[in-house]
Amino acid sequence: MNNTEFDESIGQSFISHLVELRDRLLWVIACVLLIFIGLAYYANEIYSFLAGPLLQHLPKNSTMIAIEVASPFFTPFKLAFFVAIFISVPFILYQFWAFVAPGLYKHEQRLILPLLIASTLLFYGGVAFAYYLVFPLVFGFLTAAAPAGVSVMTDISQYLDFVLALFFAFGVCFEIPIFTIVLVWTGLISPADLAEKRPYVIVGVFVIAMFLTPPDAISQTLLAVPMWMLFEVGLLFSRLFVPKDQDDAAVLSTVSSTVKQDKSDKLSKH
Repeated sequence: MNNTEFDESIGQSFISHLVELRDRLLWVIACVLLIFIGLAYYANEIYSFLAGPLLQHLPKNSTMIAIEVASPFFTPFKLAFFVAIFISVPFILYQFWAFVAPGLYKHEQRLILPLLIASTLLFYGGVAFAYYLVFPLVFGFLTAAAPAGVSVMTDISQYLDFVLALFFAFGVCFEIPIFTIVLVWTGLISPADLAEKRPYVIVGVFVIAMFLTPPDAISQTLLAVPMWMLFEVGLLFSRLFVPKDQDDAAVLSTVSSTVKQDKSDKLSKH
């Protein structure tokens, strides 16, 4: 095969990958739109469910407000669209997996698929944790901290942006085990090194929790402690993903240190 034929084959392969990527993106868009159409009819009910943690802590006779003229119409539909994306995450990850899987080795395929499934469940868990545990504490603190004579009436659009940002933050924070496993799997760091950095990790999660939660110790601890526990879980499972060369090097290092210790013991006896 000459250089011209080789370049043509590479070009055709690149175009075929672009076509496949386009098709999979179209499937993702179609999935999101179909789910959005199904949810659009219940957009107001979905928003009421999302606003529940705040409404429960609003003072008596207080309600949420809409500052912009069109926000009562568009804000629930905006939420329905994000919920459609949220529900479509497993299908989106499947399309990503189907696109990259042919280019991976078999052992890589066996590792990536469980990581994708675990990352999805952890993200969902972070969102559920934020809604059912963190939101009641956050909104209870914020509404109670209002100065005397100030009526708490949150704009529905700003509330949606606030909770979506918290959902994303908590969902990403709950991916700590996946980040830990990937760091070890790629050989960037070893489980032993991560274990040595545990004090810095503990301080780091409390600092992150301080920025993501209101300035009270209870909500900060409720986020920091799960993040710490998730790091420990990731550290535990990361030992199963240690690259073979690192594993062999660790064994050789252990054997070498054992031999040196035996020699030193024998010399001391003599």
